[in-house]
Amino acid sequence: MKDNAYAMVMAAFAADSLALGVHWIYNTNVIDRKVGRVEKLLKPIVKSWHPNRDRGEFTHYGDQTLVLLESVAACGAFELADFARRWQALFQDYDGYVDQATKATLKNFAEGKAPEEAGSDSTDLGGAARMAALGYRYGYEPDEFTRTAVDQARMTHNHPHVLASAAFFARVTAAVLGGSKPVDAMQKAAGETYEDAPVGQWVEQGLASTGGDTRETIKAFGQECETEAAFPATIHLIAKYEDDLKEALVENVMAGGDSSARGMLAAMVLTARLGPGAIPANWLSDLKARAHIENLLSKIQP
Repeated sequence: MKDNAYAMVMAAFAADSLALGVHWIYNTNVIDRKVGRVEKLLKPIVKSWHPNRDRGEFTHYGDQTLVLLESVAACGAFELADFARRWQALFQDYDGYVDQATKATLKNFAEGKAPEEAGSDSTDLGGAARMAALGYRYGYEPDEFTRTAVDQARMTHNHPHVLASAAFFARVTAAVLGGSKPVDAMQKAAGETYEDAPVGQWVEQGLASTGGDTRETIKAFGQECETEAAFPATIHLIAKYEDDLKEALVENVMAGGDSSARGMLAAMVLTARLGPGAIPANWLSDLKARAHIENLLSKIQP
């Protein structure tokens, strides 16, 4: 199943890059009018958030995911101190968007806090969404995958909702790599213990929504970054499109808002089952960092 572990990393990066073109556009009529159906990688059509990015590049979520992958490849494992050093270096002269969670974390680092203590109190799901690289290394070691996914999230998003999300999606992905179907894995993982986060409720909401239109469903949950909105929306995407990665990610982008975080997690879970053949070839060929990502993966022993 190594091919599926490879696929979930590539799909997560592709999901972020697919979202880039219309990321954080909340008015879906604007997406319809200016772009139409987003089925290929685009450069940002609004320059407010990612002004220096081009087609096939990443949002700030994807850039951080790449830094985590580089760290794991260099160390052969997850080393929080190394990731923290590389993460801070990324933002020294960063020409992309710097969100509030990043600003707060950088301030905490500047004040001398350790990586375990530097995280902001942000509830944005993006803190959990970076984990695909860890899935490649630890996807067949569920406990280690869960631990490292939580640790990397805590470094920047030290909030119970984000930490629970990281644990949940790590458990789900490990189960899917082990042969479970995504919906079955989500239902089982929802029964685990999560401190100070209503994970079971979010999963139930997401699963109950699969009969609805994706745009309307995500709008009802909330298109924003916060976990309480983005988590059930991600469950909706995985459950409704369990056998169709492309449709899941296209519909996710068309729903607007923070499509990157939702898409990266949905892509990871879905391709852990569906494998590399589920990823549209043009999404991979248009990824500017594809060769670099594949070279990094070749250095990691799952």
